[in-house]
Amino acid sequence: MVVTHQQRGSWRLMVGATGVVFGDIGTSPLYAFRESFIGVHRLPLDPAHVLGVLSMLVWALIIVVTVKYVLVTMRADNDGEGGSFALLALVERLRPGDRALGWISVAALLATALFYGDAMITPAISILSAVEGLELVDPRATAIVIPATLVIVVGLFAIQRRGTDALAVWFGPVMVGWFVTIAVLGLTQLVRAPVVLTALSPHYALAFVARDPVRAFLTLGTVVLAITGAEALYADMGHFGRRPIARAWLWLALPALLLCYAGQSALVLTDPAAIENPFYRMAPPLLLVPLILLSSVATVIASQSIISGAFSVTQQSIRLGYLPRLEIRQTSATTLGQVYAPAVNALLFVAVIGLVLGFGSSSALAAAFGLAVTTTMVLTTLMVGFVIFRIWRWNPLWAVPLYLVVLAFDLGLFAASSTKFVDGGWLPVGVAAALGFVFATWRTGQKLIGAALAADSMPVETFLASTAGVPRVEGTAVYLTSRTSGVPPALLHNLKHNRVLHERVILATVTTRLVPAVPPAERITADDLGRGVSRVTIRYGFMETPDVPAALAGLPVPPPVTVTYVLSRQTLVPGAKPGMALWREHLFAAMVRNAETPMSAFRLPINRVIELGSQVEI
Repeated sequence: MVVTHQQRGSWRLMVGATGVVFGDIGTSPLYAFRESFIGVHRLPLDPAHVLGVLSMLVWALIIVVTVKYVLVTMRADNDGEGGSFALLALVERLRPGDRALGWISVAALLATALFYGDAMITPAISILSAVEGLELVDPRATAIVIPATLVIVVGLFAIQRRGTDALAVWFGPVMVGWFVTIAVLGLTQLVRAPVVLTALSPHYALAFVARDPVRAFLTLGTVVLAITGAEALYADMGHFGRRPIARAWLWLALPALLLCYAGQSALVLTDPAAIENPFYRMAPPLLLVPLILLSSVATVIASQSIISGAFSVTQQSIRLGYLPRLEIRQTSATTLGQVYAPAVNALLFVAVIGLVLGFGSSSALAAAFGLAVTTTMVLTTLMVGFVIFRIWRWNPLWAVPLYLVVLAFDLGLFAASSTKFVDGGWLPVGVAAALGFVFATWRTGQKLIGAALAADSMPVETFLASTAGVPRVEGTAVYLTSRTSGVPPALLHNLKHNRVLHERVILATVTTRLVPAVPPAERITADDLGRGVSRVTIRYGFMETPDVPAALAGLPVPPPVTVTYVLSRQTLVPGAKPGMALWREHLFAAMVRNAETPMSAFRLPINRVIELGSQVEI
């Protein structure tokens, strides 16, 4: 039985969310503060700049993460699910036919593609930054940083098949311990320079901008490192629910991060040499090795949030028609939305290994990090703005100023991050551009196939009239078809070549609604077309895994166990018809050939499936 998030208990979900959702943003103190001073654009270690950077970090966490994502964006859920495609589905469901749907669809497409670019870099930079702490124990350990990182990466992706639910049991308590640890480390340093607490005032950030505008602008490109993972809060919302994530952030993660950044600031004000690695320098020498071990485990968990989000986004993309069918495994028997995508896991693994070997250090990766994240954030802000003013219709007297502050901050982070394009920012953007092209090609190709099949389709009335006198054989045949009208090609081919029909013929269409899950009572409907032929529509949400045999068992007269399933297999023939460029049609045809078969996607019994093929020119 599937239970709701509330029924599973708030505390358990809060701990699970701490482990899976906040790992990325929770380990940003390993490198975010340091890179502002020793990164590409170095800053002097004087009180004005240290307090200015700290104030920027504090208000980035408050404005972007707390206000924008936790308090506003996560309210724009689609029946509990988050992410760019879920937001698009929400708008399409509540404002169908709106003129803004075109640009919102493009924004959701780009944001989703950019999310994958972020998912590549996050594990690499997080794990590298933790393992690099070994250099403080022994400078000779530099030689083992890369090998140790690769071993951890292999282990991380190897355990993904166990699923989010199983991982959260272990990851949650560890990350709770991590946040407590970094909070204590920060507190121990605050006593050395309590003046850093004044950076809670935005005055210091604004003074930094007024006094040194160029370097303040460039510093925003490293400040963004402190909020990477914020988009995963929204994408992972379906795993745990909005309230447990919000409470874990407000009660634990945010206070711990603020204390940790304040502690690093206090440390470098009293010991400027500590900027080499201020996070690890906060710890007493005797606790350095245990802290490195804890950090390594925490960064593995940090990578989990973005990887889990990639799996969820992939399932949404498939169900909404932007990607070909891939194998998606439901990893929890009680909670929808907890899934594992083997192909995505393998591709991310190869990409992360390549980034570790190619860049070699967290500082080098930091230069490539941020552009994809900030672009996604700007796109999300624009889409949420539509929801705020066109769907929720909040009072503009306070909603407009709030929205403009958030948008201005996002645009500033994006503009600063764009300066890192040549230093490596081109990589995630290039990946996103390629994926966006794949999304668009698949979507367009599906429409062309639909148009081609519709042109050759026979009306049901004509077909039924032509079956008079056709011999009928015992049994039930279920013909899977993507159309809710006309006769599927497989049925026409069967009648043409075999000249027989089964006693009972079911034309079954599986559709995806713009909701995460469809209530059981609305799962299936059937219409009797006459002469033993009926049309069945089976509905699923975009976060559900279709199971056609199980759905058909819900019919008033369910088919027998020995039912035969007949599939249409179209061989695509790229042609000169108006549509896509010829080379894009070849790409689409290759995607179709490598997609998961309907037999696997719809959980059809292997020994009861027949495929009848035909050629379709697009």
